[in-house]
Amino acid sequence: MSAEAPEGTRRTTAGGRPGARPADAPPSHHGRRPARGRDLRTAALFLGPALAAIVLLRLLPFAGAAWSTLFERVGVGLLAEQRFAGLANYQQLLGDPLFLGTLWRTIAFNLVINPVQIALAMAVSVLLVQRLPGRGLWRVFVFVPCTVPLVGSSVAWGVALRQDGPVNGILVALGLAPQPFFTSPQQSLASVALVASWIGIGYWMLFLIGGLNDVNRELYEAASLDGAGRWRTFTSVTVPMMKRPLLFVLVADTVANFVLFVPVQLLTNGGPDQSTTMLMFDAYRRTYTYSQPNLGATAILILTLIMLAIVALQFRLLKEED
Repeated sequence: MSAEAPEGTRRTTAGGRPGARPADAPPSHHGRRPARGRDLRTAALFLGPALAAIVLLRLLPFAGAAWSTLFERVGVGLLAEQRFAGLANYQQLLGDPLFLGTLWRTIAFNLVINPVQIALAMAVSVLLVQRLPGRGLWRVFVFVPCTVPLVGSSVAWGVALRQDGPVNGILVALGLAPQPFFTSPQQSLASVALVASWIGIGYWMLFLIGGLNDVNRELYEAASLDGAGRWRTFTSVTVPMMKRPLLFVLVADTVANFVLFVPVQLLTNGGPDQSTTMLMFDAYRRTYTYSQPNLGATAILILTLIMLAIVALQFRLLKEED
C-alpha cells in the first residue's frame, strides 16, 4: 500500500497539477483562436489604409463616372443641369463614325504594339541573362529610359524627330530624305509607338529577367543532352516556363497602352487628321475641351469594358494547366 500510493499520486499530478493534460496528448485548439484573431487584426491594420485608398480614390470615382453616363448635360457653365438620359450617351458615341474610328484605331494600336514590345523585351532579357562582359552595365543602359518621366521622354523625342531635328540630320547625312514623323498621318502613330516602346521595353525587361533566372537550369541541361538547339530550347523550355511572367507583362502592357495619353497630347494633340486620336485622349478632349463630361465618362467606361474583355481573353489563352 505504501509503495503504490506515491505512484498513484504521480499519475494524478503529471504536468505539475492534478488533472493536467499528459505531455504526449495533442495540443488544444482553444489557443489558436486568439492567435488567429491577432493575425486578422494585424492584417487589417496594414491593409486597411491601402484598401481605403483603393475604395476612395478608385472604386468610388469609377462608380460615379459610370453613373454619370446615364445623364446628359443641359446648358453651359455654372447654369448647366444634369438630366437623366438612359443609354442615349452610348447610342450617340456608338453611332458616331469618328468615335468608331478612334475605337478601332485604339484596338489596332494595341494589337500591334503589345506583341512588339514584349517580343523585344524578351529578346533583350534572353540576351542579358547570358554571361556577357559588362552585363550589369548593359542592363542599366536599357533601363535608364524608365527613370525619365514620360513627359520628359516625349519632349526629348519631339525635338529629336522634328523636321530640323537630329534624326533627320542623320538621315540627310546618309543620303536619305528627311521624314515628317509626327506631322504625317502615315507616320505619326508609329512615331508615338516608338516613344512608348522606348520606355516600355526596359521596364518589362526587369520582370522577364527575373522570370528567366527562376527557370530550373536542369531543364536546359536535359534539353542539351537531347540534342535540342537554341531555338528548340527556347520554344520548348524557356517559353513554357515563362508563362506566368509573360502573362503579367502582357496584361500590364495592355493596360498601359490602352490608357496611353501623354505622348499623344504633347506630340500630336490627336492629329494630324485624327491619326493619333485614341480612346483615352478622346475622352479627355470631350470632357475638358468640348465640355461634355458625360460623353467623356461614357468613352472611359467603353474603354474599360474593352480592356477588361481583352485582359480576360489573355488570361484564358495563357492559363496554366493543373
